[in-house]
Amino acid sequence: MTETCRVYEAETDDQKNQAYRLRYEIYVEEMNRYRGSAGHAARVLVEPEDAQSRLFVAEVAGAEGPEIVATMRLTWGGDAPLPERHIVQYDLARFLDEMPAEHLIVGERFMVAPAHRGGDVLWALFRHYMEFVNQHRIQLAFGDCEPHYLNLYMGMGFRTYTRRHVNSPETGYLIPLVMVAEDLDHLRRLKSPLSDVLADFGDDARVPGIVQDLVDQGGGVLAERLAGRGAYWQEVYQNIVALEQNRPTLFEGLTDEQAQACLAKSTMIECQPGDRVIKKGNVAKNLFVLLEGVLEVRDGANTIAFLEPGDVFGEIAFLIGRPRTMDVIAAGAGVKVISLSDSVIRKMIDDEPEIAAKLLLNISRMLCTRLVKES
Repeated sequence: MTETCRVYEAETDDQKNQAYRLRYEIYVEEMNRYRGSAGHAARVLVEPEDAQSRLFVAEVAGAEGPEIVATMRLTWGGDAPLPERHIVQYDLARFLDEMPAEHLIVGERFMVAPAHRGGDVLWALFRHYMEFVNQHRIQLAFGDCEPHYLNLYMGMGFRTYTRRHVNSPETGYLIPLVMVAEDLDHLRRLKSPLSDVLADFGDDARVPGIVQDLVDQGGGVLAERLAGRGAYWQEVYQNIVALEQNRPTLFEGLTDEQAQACLAKSTMIECQPGDRVIKKGNVAKNLFVLLEGVLEVRDGANTIAFLEPGDVFGEIAFLIGRPRTMDVIAAGAGVKVISLSDSVIRKMIDDEPEIAAKLLLNISRMLCTRLVKES
């Protein structure tokens, strides 16, 4: 869907309030988050970081005049000292030890009204974001995302850089990401849609050495897009075949080629003890498979079950479209999961029903095995 939109910084109270109302509609009403901090009477979601950040909106022509349909918040170290929450959440202290704060920016609260998703509005926001980054020669752009959005962000050029992921009571499990704005070689290798937006500073390009060191150490995330299809498949396959042999597995009865197709746009994530991989009430619909370690399924303070390697979870949201019904938390060290792409599997159901039928049959068998074991 192609539509013309105008992106600009919200400066008037009316413009900002429209953005805060859009936040409320999406985060509070649609996603059931921030109910404890939102302004329910005015139907707005305003946060402390807004006082020192730049709020941008995307506007389209509506039936009754211009309509704000998307928004984002940019918190730049060149405007004011970065908030303590950002320093902790994005592990920024080590970067601030190496470079001035004006070289860092945090992008958050990207959201698009439902009627305008799947079109150009989101990309218009990101293009404007990167133009701002270039204009101020910002070196590092930080953000985070839920596991099912990792491939989208990695495709833009964002990279994982820390194993300390975010466990927010409001948002659940988030993976911190960083964009090295002037590393165009990396963006072009990925064929990032932002590589034509970001300026090429040639020999004057700034690529901080600390970032490469952190990226080389890994951020606890492995994706086909970055590792390459062969390397990614080999790593996942080794984990799959290492699972208990006397129980159903995800790719049973599938050829290697078919299994690789099922893994398209998936990610393998290493979790730390206490990581809340799934938050109750979250509306994401992707499936997970536990490869290593133990996960605890909780309903509030009550432990409902433990998951072991080979177990599939997140199936209720995937199969019947309901929000997540339980919290799923890493019960100790050494937890490794695969986040499967909801869109890939659903497309496979339409385009490759034979493969999809085998995959869904295996998932059903895995669930039945777990139910028998728990009974």
